[in-house]
Amino acid sequence: MMNVRKHLLGLPTGFLGVVLCFVALSGRSHSQAISPTPEMLQMFQGLTPEQQDAILKQFTGGGSGSSGGGALGALGSLLGGGGQGGDREAQAQRRQALADQAKTPEEEDEQEEAQNPGLKRDDWVVIEVQLHSAARPALPNQSRTVSQLAAQAQSASGGNPNPAVSQSLAALANSQVASSQTPPSDGELTDQDSAHLEQLMTLIRSRNPYQLSHDGVLTLPGLAPIPLLGLTEEQASLRLRVDPAFGGIDVHLTRLPLKKTGVEGLKPFGYSLFNHRLTTFAPFNNVPLPSDYTVGPGDELNVQLYGNQNRSLRFIVGRDGRINLPSLGPINVGGQSFQAVKAEIESRVERQMIGTRASVSMGDTGAIRVFVLGEARRPGSYTISALGTITSALYAAGGAKVVGSLRDIQLKRHGTLVRSLDLYDLLIRGDTTDDAKLLQGDVIFIPPVGSTIGVDGEVRRPAIYEVKHESTVADVIELAGGLTPEADTAKAMVTRIDQGRHRVVIAADLSAGANSEALHNGDVLRVLRLRPTLDSGIVVQGHLYAPGTFAYRQGIRLSDVIHSVEELRPDADIHYLLIRREVPPDRRIRVVSADLAAALRAPGSTADTELMSHDRITVFDLASGRDRVIQPVLNELRLQGTSGSPSEVVRVDGRVKVPGDYPLEPGMTVSDLVRAGGGMADAAYGNEAELTRYSVASDQSRHTEHIEVDLAAALRGDPAANIRLQPFDSLSVKEVPLWQTQESVTLKGEVRFPGDYTIRRGETLSSVLTRAGGLTDFAFPEGSVFTRESLRRREQEQLDLLAERMQRDLTVLALQTTVAVGQGGGASALAVGQSLLGQLRTSRAVGRLVIDVPRLMHSAPGSSADVILRGGDQLIVPKLQQQVMVLGEVQYSTSHLYNPRLARDDYISLSGGMTRRADDGRIYVVRANGSVVAQEGSRWFQQGAHATIKPGDTIVVPLNTERIPPLPFWTAVTTIMYNVAIAIAAVHSL
Repeated sequence: MMNVRKHLLGLPTGFLGVVLCFVALSGRSHSQAISPTPEMLQMFQGLTPEQQDAILKQFTGGGSGSSGGGALGALGSLLGGGGQGGDREAQAQRRQALADQAKTPEEEDEQEEAQNPGLKRDDWVVIEVQLHSAARPALPNQSRTVSQLAAQAQSASGGNPNPAVSQSLAALANSQVASSQTPPSDGELTDQDSAHLEQLMTLIRSRNPYQLSHDGVLTLPGLAPIPLLGLTEEQASLRLRVDPAFGGIDVHLTRLPLKKTGVEGLKPFGYSLFNHRLTTFAPFNNVPLPSDYTVGPGDELNVQLYGNQNRSLRFIVGRDGRINLPSLGPINVGGQSFQAVKAEIESRVERQMIGTRASVSMGDTGAIRVFVLGEARRPGSYTISALGTITSALYAAGGAKVVGSLRDIQLKRHGTLVRSLDLYDLLIRGDTTDDAKLLQGDVIFIPPVGSTIGVDGEVRRPAIYEVKHESTVADVIELAGGLTPEADTAKAMVTRIDQGRHRVVIAADLSAGANSEALHNGDVLRVLRLRPTLDSGIVVQGHLYAPGTFAYRQGIRLSDVIHSVEELRPDADIHYLLIRREVPPDRRIRVVSADLAAALRAPGSTADTELMSHDRITVFDLASGRDRVIQPVLNELRLQGTSGSPSEVVRVDGRVKVPGDYPLEPGMTVSDLVRAGGGMADAAYGNEAELTRYSVASDQSRHTEHIEVDLAAALRGDPAANIRLQPFDSLSVKEVPLWQTQESVTLKGEVRFPGDYTIRRGETLSSVLTRAGGLTDFAFPEGSVFTRESLRRREQEQLDLLAERMQRDLTVLALQTTVAVGQGGGASALAVGQSLLGQLRTSRAVGRLVIDVPRLMHSAPGSSADVILRGGDQLIVPKLQQQVMVLGEVQYSTSHLYNPRLARDDYISLSGGMTRRADDGRIYVVRANGSVVAQEGSRWFQQGAHATIKPGDTIVVPLNTERIPPLPFWTAVTTIMYNVAIAIAAVHSL
């Protein structure tokens, strides 16, 4: 019992009476059990979940014992607190029901939207159509019957399907029956039928998307209206597919979840006030007591006695309206104001209890039951605090529906209208005068909404307003919170349905004193916005620290807007600023430029350009180009061009920093165009330029004229040379003769001063060697390697072409080997070819040029042995070499120490001799300088084994390809690969 008392003391005082009633009811026998009243249940629901669980655990034995019989058993059954025969699933369902009752109106709308994903009025949909295809997979659940879809719709609506959904499903069923009675086609569609279907599908696709009517009906071109209201996308697609008009056509419908905007997106004003529910309807304990408060049953009176007796008494007003004071007897306080009750008690104590006085105060107030009826979200009877007002009851009922009035909420008492509450006074003006206090049995009635007017556009609270006494445009704008600063008072429109049932638009002037236009029910007032363009001002943008808009005044100049070059970012072009200008009255585009450096040197001069309103000044960045800004301006100029007034565009090419197209300015000259192009580049030829001019002669043919321009004189400002430009003129700035980027060559190895050397045009190798101090004493000039990049690229291209040819030949050889199984050499030839192809693909050209360095050094500069250098050339002079290399078809390819007594065949013998695949008739020697000495036609080689070999030479024993008939041309392949290998070895010999 102590635990019970502990939990009870933690509850709000106003609920103690209800809990004590439950205690009394729970003490009766099962035969005398009384069910809790709706008021008791409602007050119990106002408790927090923790308080509910605490009471249920104390009075129901933890929610599972037999002690939960009687009233508390019924309470446990209703609230999920347990009891005999209850299960957890049922308890969870009951708790969910209570949670649903506690949802706000906004949450209820969201839940209803989620549970009913079907098509709604005025929805937008996309219709996809295509001919039936046997290979195309069926749509999901395409085989569902209409009865299954109907059952699904009924389940989603909680057993109460929308009548519109039922109507749509009925139409679906009729269409399916009709389609099932249609005899199937016996064969393929005829050409005429296919053409007809293609025409129908093209027509349907061309009208996408479609909007359902206000009745939820879809109207497709050439077809009868089809009701789809309430159907899901899947159901609607099935409904369309079973229509006989779509025979042979596969149809799929997709809903577009578009949010309504503008007039269609307006919502009624004020109803969101009730979207935030109260956490409890418990009595308010800490609010001031009104002076006219009427004492009633359940109220608590606190009496403090002092004098001869000092004690505190607490009394609860009974149902009969009386309290019992010790030594004084019963006192009737019900139905009287608190001030009267206070005076009565204090007077009786002072008269009847000699020497004792009393101080009376109000404790917790009781609860009253009121009715909320009419267009309420949850109409019914509600128990609220005795201090509750009309708005308290409205919160308890979830507020008004959107079809209910917020301007005339009626408080009725005993059938008589007591007060009318205009919620707009509370929402807009904060006036709670008419929010009257309620009494037991009061009725709050919400009538249907009255006249409404929509307000959209540039007002502070766009919405649909219920009007009461507001009849003019000014009154309605005041309801909407007034106009925004962007509102255009000269462009307001009223959309109205006139007496002839025609929808018309009426202009409304919102200027001061002229907005007395009368409005009617259903009107929509739309206040347009001022145009976003700048009416007065100068815009500065581009490569500066503080771009923005500046105020315009008469006579303002460029230096007044950009005060110094310190305001520009690094790399800004201070000699060419582009000014886009709109010339009144037709706002034609004109472009002028300015030299900021000249303007800042002489403020107020002609160089300091005078600005106009709407000018847009652009500062360019030399590093990032100008196309991004100039191209839109050029497009505007081209759009203005006509046959009589050509597009004002000119071009500069050649050696300027930023070549390209530029706007033609009034009075623009050659020097201005060079300045627009960023100035002369380093390689520019400053003495002469060429101006190409296009003109249309009298015979309406285009003529081209080339004009030589003295560029140096034009840049000095000579009027004779500084030609004035015309549309489409093109200036070409030439390059300085023989100007090109600096070229260099590289000397490596045994050079006295190796490194990179910058060369002049036409300089030779002997000259660079002389500049490098010649060769060292340990140099081996006979083995020098000279490489050139252009030769390397050409050699690599030849290697790639040869690899492709080998690939084709190997493919043919593989086919021949497969067909003619008996060919003995085919398989071996294929294996050799694959090996050669792999080596060829991995080979990289060197670009070696065979030169005779000893002869070059002993010849006069510029002789036939000398080499004219190019950029990127490289000379590698190795150290003195003493080896002879043997490559190819020998038993062991290696290098041998040079011995002047040994001949060619001696070195081959030292490498183990030749293999069986060697071609002993085509053995050749590659000299250290890269030259090749072949055997054929050379009497020097007739000595065979006694041929002379020099240090650094390479003896190559090639493959005998004649033994493999399918490989007639591959001798060249092996030779190239050997030469590439020798060249690579020479390059890496340092």
